[in-house]
Amino acid sequence: MRKRYPIEIIHHSKQIVFIPDDLPNGKNISKVAFGNKVLDVTCAPHPKGRNVIVLSNDIQKELSMPALTSPLHVFIDQQTLFIGPLIGILTSGFTPYPLRPIGERSMFFAKLLSVNKMVGALPFVFGEEHIEWENGLINGYFFVDDGWKTMKIPFPNVVYDRLPNRRTERMSQLRSLKARMQTDYLIPWYNPGFFSKLDVFERLQQDERAVEYLPETHQFSSFSIIERMLSNYGNVYVKPANGSLGLGIHQILFDKLTGDYYCRYRDQEGINKLTKFDSLEKLMKKVFHKRNLSHMIVQQGISLLRSEKRLIDFRVHTNKDEYGQWQVAAIAAKIAGQGSVTTHVNNGGVVKSLDELFENKEEREIYEKRLAEASLLLSSILEKNMEGIIGEIGFDLGIDKSGKVWLFEANSKPGRSIFKHPKLKNFDLLTRKLSLSFGIFLAEKAITAPEEIFK
Repeated sequence: MRKRYPIEIIHHSKQIVFIPDDLPNGKNISKVAFGNKVLDVTCAPHPKGRNVIVLSNDIQKELSMPALTSPLHVFIDQQTLFIGPLIGILTSGFTPYPLRPIGERSMFFAKLLSVNKMVGALPFVFGEEHIEWENGLINGYFFVDDGWKTMKIPFPNVVYDRLPNRRTERMSQLRSLKARMQTDYLIPWYNPGFFSKLDVFERLQQDERAVEYLPETHQFSSFSIIERMLSNYGNVYVKPANGSLGLGIHQILFDKLTGDYYCRYRDQEGINKLTKFDSLEKLMKKVFHKRNLSHMIVQQGISLLRSEKRLIDFRVHTNKDEYGQWQVAAIAAKIAGQGSVTTHVNNGGVVKSLDELFENKEEREIYEKRLAEASLLLSSILEKNMEGIIGEIGFDLGIDKSGKVWLFEANSKPGRSIFKHPKLKNFDLLTRKLSLSFGIFLAEKAITAPEEIFK
């Protein structure tokens, strides 16, 4: 059973730690650790029997521990008391502005850090430029009393990867940072990288339990693939293998009666278009003339549930919790905008809670159960078949007119636009809490059973 204790600092002439009586194995402690800093100390029972951990101010200074009073977890291993955990959230795009140090994403990170007292951890945000390798310290950004504050702290127990895009992730200095922290400092790193759509499908196809959820999906290689799939399914989607936010997605439809081809897409001015062609070659030449088709995938079209003649799909967030188990953290419906090829909000889509979409309670519970079961299964399969430690996934799922669930995409860094909906605020809070709770789980594993993480 994990324990949390308030941390108090006192002025004392010796490096002393007062510990509560109910701390398991507390009498054997000879060292205290915070992040990657470890210090020899003298331990004694709390003289007044209080249920707090008290550090002398010289220990606080040597450990570079902020004077924050929220209760923190403690773990004991090899006579060392580990206080924290200290969770570093890596990102980029920092600005010189104190009120918005991470630009437009400052509010997202402020909300993420604000759950620290609920979960019992000490999270901070940092970038590559904030690391003092020679001193083993980081100038971390904390959100304290509704404002941003920088403090020098040790290297963290774990790193939560929140790099904003693939371009940033590919930067050599960030790849070097990650390798150095993992190799030289043995710091667990969770949610690394962005999924490739095609890679996700190829990994999932290795497990027969996932196959039933997968529409036929191929990397574009020739017009003949599109022709065959149009003949089989009537419509296909052509989309970037590494796209996001619904950008660059095209739906191609074939009318068997007239022999005409149609393409539905959003043009560069953000206008939804539906264009007609008498041959696939003309369509591809006109619509895709500036695109590198080798970077596109072709996916089977599905006859989805509709609301007022508009397509519906579903976003499901799954997170690992404080015990390392997958949970469904949020489910929402997304309804396509008028004439839109996708359900994305930036293209006129509308977010609804499941009880708003399905007035019939029994019908809603059936679909909710199917979406949850599919997401939990796919999460566990992806975790086993992808590199790195995965702690959260955002699934885009569809339900066809027969009630069958289909996977369209899985995202390692899912967007959060669904949480702007008033009925999804609690789910927003849950996903943030779970993101840090999993960091606590990883930190404890790295301390007490590192062989389970660093395999």
